[in-house]
Amino acid sequence: MQNVSDDTPGGAPEASSNRASAAAELPPTLLPEPEWRERQRTHELRVRAWTDPHQARAARGEAHPVYDFLFRYYAYRPSWLRRWHPGVGLGLLGPGAEEFLHRPSYRRAGDVVFADPSALPERRRESFAWIRTFLTAVRDRPPFFGCFGLHEWAMVYRLEPSEIRHSRWPLRLSPAEISHVVESQPICCSHFDAFRFFTAPARPLNRHQPTRETVTALEQRGCLHANMDLYKWATKLEPFAPSELIADCFALAWDIREVDMRASPYDLRAMSFPPIPVETAEGRADYERLQRGFSARGAVLRDRLISVCAAALAR
Repeated sequence: MQNVSDDTPGGAPEASSNRASAAAELPPTLLPEPEWRERQRTHELRVRAWTDPHQARAARGEAHPVYDFLFRYYAYRPSWLRRWHPGVGLGLLGPGAEEFLHRPSYRRAGDVVFADPSALPERRRESFAWIRTFLTAVRDRPPFFGCFGLHEWAMVYRLEPSEIRHSRWPLRLSPAEISHVVESQPICCSHFDAFRFFTAPARPLNRHQPTRETVTALEQRGCLHANMDLYKWATKLEPFAPSELIADCFALAWDIREVDMRASPYDLRAMSFPPIPVETAEGRADYERLQRGFSARGAVLRDRLISVCAAALAR
């Protein structure tokens, strides 16, 4: 790894000024080709542990009730997840860096190739600014750990069996028992993209009535879906979010999705997902313990994403 020097060679004043201007545009850290190639290889090996099984299942026409969500809901292709980007502030050296010039937002300055945020169109700059404001608001709001994953229960509340999203998989409780769980405990979902899948009878039971317009006011960092969505925000910052950060966010989303479905009313024991019975005090305690762990992991990733936004917008 090389640091870009602030020194400029001597010469005519005009030439010196031009070189200084060009140097100021370069990212502060340069990666020799062997170093960035190793990062690229390591990243691809890591994410293929997730993408290869998904693509193999898709080729066989097999659905997975837990993991397919991460590839369908977030609409970020496995091939995109495998593709490595150095992120803002890093420049690539070596002839192999030419391959990045075929991707949007990359440019060459001298013998350095890098993703250049100064070329962001105004619409994307506004998007980056909104993401930074949103993530900062979530970071600064106190977390809430009392929802116990009842959003998944509210999504099947009073549905006919044929209407249930994962109807191929049995429910752990009867419809009457599920209704009792939903009606006997406070529903406190603050996440719009979960709330919008509530059944019509379940929506009035929720403490909040989130809308697309209230996400910045209601989203909070204890929410499993808010932390899962860090993956979404990371992908929207590509190529300025380094691929390692995108993969870290995906890893968190993967772990959260497992717990999300284990705490649901679905019975997925046949797929080696033991239930977290949030209808019991013991299950709610287990859920909260895991929720707090995800919140702590998400806090670190959220700060990293905020830093990416700030670095991109500073140029």
